[in-house]
Amino acid sequence: MNTRRRLTGFVVSNKMQKTVVVEITRRFRHPLYRKVVTSARRVMAHDEMSCAIGDEVQIVETKPISKLKRWAVEEIIRRDERAETLPEA
Repeated sequence: MNTRRRLTGFVVSNKMQKTVVVEITRRFRHPLYRKVVTSARRVMAHDEMSCAIGDEVQIVETKPISKLKRWAVEEIIRRDERAETLPEA
């Protein structure tokens, strides 16, 4: 097993060719105020698996592919059920 970072998130955009935008959300307790805080960030990931919007994916750290892409989709954890029922526009 290699030591590259792996994160899970949801696909929020797949409008580009072979690139998806993945939103990674994490929840943590604020160190001073002890309130639960949700923080989210979006990263671009290389996609050879044709992910749909709403899919939960695991991304892995890679060497820089382009100016903004440093991640690649490793596997699709769960497909979005709503994506299959919607007709293509």
